[in-house]
Amino acid sequence: MTEPVILADVVRSGFVEGHHRGSVVVTAPDGSVEWSVGVVDRPMFPRSSNKPMQALGMLRSGLDLDGELLALAGASHSGEDFHLDGVRRILAGAGLDETALRTPPAYPIDEQARDEWVRTGHAVEPITMNCSGKHAAMIATCIANGWPIHDDARAKSPDAVWGRDDYRSTEHPVQQAIRTAIEDSAGEKVSYVAVDGCGAPLLAISLAGLARSFGLFASAAPETLEGRIANAFRSYPEYASGSRRDEAALMKSVPGLLCKAGAESVYAVGLADGRGLAVKVEDGQPRARAVVMAAVLQHLGITNEVIDTQTRYPLYGGGIEVGSVHPSPTLFD
Repeated sequence: MTEPVILADVVRSGFVEGHHRGSVVVTAPDGSVEWSVGVVDRPMFPRSSNKPMQALGMLRSGLDLDGELLALAGASHSGEDFHLDGVRRILAGAGLDETALRTPPAYPIDEQARDEWVRTGHAVEPITMNCSGKHAAMIATCIANGWPIHDDARAKSPDAVWGRDDYRSTEHPVQQAIRTAIEDSAGEKVSYVAVDGCGAPLLAISLAGLARSFGLFASAAPETLEGRIANAFRSYPEYASGSRRDEAALMKSVPGLLCKAGAESVYAVGLADGRGLAVKVEDGQPRARAVVMAAVLQHLGITNEVIDTQTRYPLYGGGIEVGSVHPSPTLFD
């Protein structure tokens, strides 16, 4: 039986301290598996790597966003001021404000943005949760269709999660549209449904299906909905992630590349030629995610200064660099 393999080594002061295991897949422009290691055909949770496909479901349902706000609708944003302003703009377009959000209160995920937020006297709030752009877009989609957005199920039953009229419910029309978009993009059916960290449905597909989706989006014609989403990410990478994030740096450095990371060390990339790449690090450690993806890009003959830098994650001792997490030499054996 195929199992996760060693993807990256943890080396401190010349000593191999440990390994990160996981799975990687590259799909061809026709969606077939071109190369893989580990487990790529079993159900997994893409986490926030699903967000471009979630945005597709919303656009299909009449969401009227483009440019930086469309990128924000598919983002796991850093909580910088321009992200929060964008979320408010999406909600204002639907005639609402941030009190409509049902994201769990959180601090910005960017350390600098978090420190600035705290210094100005703020605590955790729903708008600073990294999924608030997606939630604002879901709400705006509901308003455009006359769909309900809130349903306090817990007032009816302590065992309930969300009422069926809540925009986060799997039964809600906006979530049904998102499920169809994910299945269409991946070329396979959703195999399991859970609740994501933000409270929205989390839909399981295979790692190969995730890669296939990104290849489809990255190669889509600009006038298509998939192409609009891909171009929004490429044109406004800071809105799709953050101004200090590795995802933004990677999209800026490779023309036509589309990428989105997710929790539990999931990462997906689409190339302009239609190939898709997806990585899942088994232990969920985010430090290995970009390292492995950079190595796979180099293996495909795509490299530049940004990618070279991302092939190693520095480790420190006493305030100085003493080692790194880097791709395992056996990864491509």
